Amino acid sequence: MNLNNFLLTNDAGLKKLNMLRIYIQIIINQLLNKNIYLILIISLVFSISFWIGFNVNLLPEEASINAPIYDELFKILFIIGLIIFIGMTIAVIYSLFKFRKRNDQIGDGIALEGNLSLEIVWTIIPSIIVLLIGLYSYNIYDRMGGMKELNHNHEMMSSNTEKIWAGISQVSDNEIAINNLSIEVSAMQFAFLFNYPKGNFISGELHVPVDQKVSMKMESKDVIHAFWVPEFRIKQDIIPGQPTILNFTPTKVGKYPIICAELCGPYHGGMRASIIVEEESDYNEWFNKNKKPEVNL
Repeated sequence: MNLNNFLLTNDAGLKKLNMLRIYIQIIINQLLNKNIYLILIISLVFSISFWIGFNVNLLPEEASINAPIYDELFKILFIIGLIIFIGMTIAVIYSLFKFRKRNDQIGDGIALEGNLSLEIVWTIIPSIIVLLIGLYSYNIYDRMGGMKELNHNHEMMSSNTEKIWAGISQVSDNEIAINNLSIEVSAMQFAFLFNYPKGNFISGELHVPVDQKVSMKMESKDVIHAFWVPEFRIKQDIIPGQPTILNFTPTKVGKYPIICAELCGPYHGGMRASIIVEEESDYNEWFNKNKKPEVNL
């Protein structure tokens, strides 16, 4: 191929490429001109939702090792909810003004019998959202110890076998007590009592040292109760005849409410106690002050 033919061929190719580029740009401009307001509104909705989700905190302070993990999931669900709520509110307000009945209009509007494309879209999008939320929730559950013995994992103990179900593993009562502070909790109408076996005493307040894993064996003396500490992001039902093991690790010194979150009778609202998280030295001082000698019969 001589130089002239090459230039002619190359020039024709460049012209075709430029024409294609211009054609694509025209299509993009038409789409933008037609949907620019929709794109701006969607961008605004997403921006507002993400800003509120990451800057407005609706939860109490984080005071356990798993609270930040739980809060991650809450923020994601909160943002998704905001996007849907704000988007639907804008759509409803727009429809009220755009499609309102005019003074000069007589009779009913146009009869519409559905839109297959729209129905497919509003079925596929929620399905994808639910699937992604489910996968992310499973990841959070696993990180919080749902599939193994970790942090404040909820474990159920069978009263006849004295074994604890923790995901797919079973451990004994003694194995759980190793390196943990073991406390026995009695729930009754309408109070929580905390027994410290190593100190041989019972307290109306739950005292624990900061940054140390706590294992609580909980039993109900009458009806179903629930042990709930909002700042720890833990809530566990306490069922009569079915001892329950609850593990958690406090991370911040302070006094936090313990609330019964299961309707248990006429004074359910007053069934509260306190959990006091202390430095280890302060906890040891309190423990030694209340400790009683063992009585051998």
